[in-house]
Amino acid sequence: MEPLNDHRYWYELRTWHFSNDAQQQLTETWLRQAFLPALNRAGHHPVGVFNETQTQGTARLFMLIPYPDLKTFAALEARLAADSTYTTAAATYLQAPATNPAYERIDSFLLHAFRHMPAIEVPEKKPRLFELRCYESPSESAGQKKITMFNDAGEIDIFKRIGARPVFFGETVIGERQPNLIYMLCFDNMDDHDARWKTFGSDPDWQRLKGMDEYSDARLITRITRTFLTPTDYSQI
Repeated sequence: MEPLNDHRYWYELRTWHFSNDAQQQLTETWLRQAFLPALNRAGHHPVGVFNETQTQGTARLFMLIPYPDLKTFAALEARLAADSTYTTAAATYLQAPATNPAYERIDSFLLHAFRHMPAIEVPEKKPRLFELRCYESPSESAGQKKITMFNDAGEIDIFKRIGARPVFFGETVIGERQPNLIYMLCFDNMDDHDARWKTFGSDPDWQRLKGMDEYSDARLITRITRTFLTPTDYSQI
């Protein structure tokens, strides 16, 4: 295994829900022209922005923001308020009326990076498909055991070795459906996705791990949610 880094990033995973195309267009204009540049000026980089590929009901837009520590996370709103370039560029979005809002709702998760992957790893900028996976556990201890499986038992290393390119792994500290962990993998396309997962499933190290009773899904996992995403043209991931 690679050496472990004691400094682990924090991530905010935001999801905007839209009821029409006009809302998404307004929000994406704000993201591209105001919010993302302001985040970069405040030292947050890389920031990912993604569209859902298989929508069910309302359209959703996802954003991944890295923070070096919780102090920086807590200071973001104050920094934005003091950034006159941002407040000017963001006015249309921030002042959208209640009768014509910029979105329906925003969901937000605060995640703490895993020890074995303490920061975002940006994939090559070429056509790419992301899979966002959320693993819900039946208890806090089961959730921690699954994290140990990724960190210490080598599951992250298997992903890297078989070419399913990890982007981040994070434990949910604040958010819905806890306890859970969330991670993201990158593929060239859906055919590549299917082939990599097939390779993963037959990998000897994975077969050994999943055969261990202490790491069985029956003990550690109650639900897996998959979301397929593509990066916007202004995404930095």
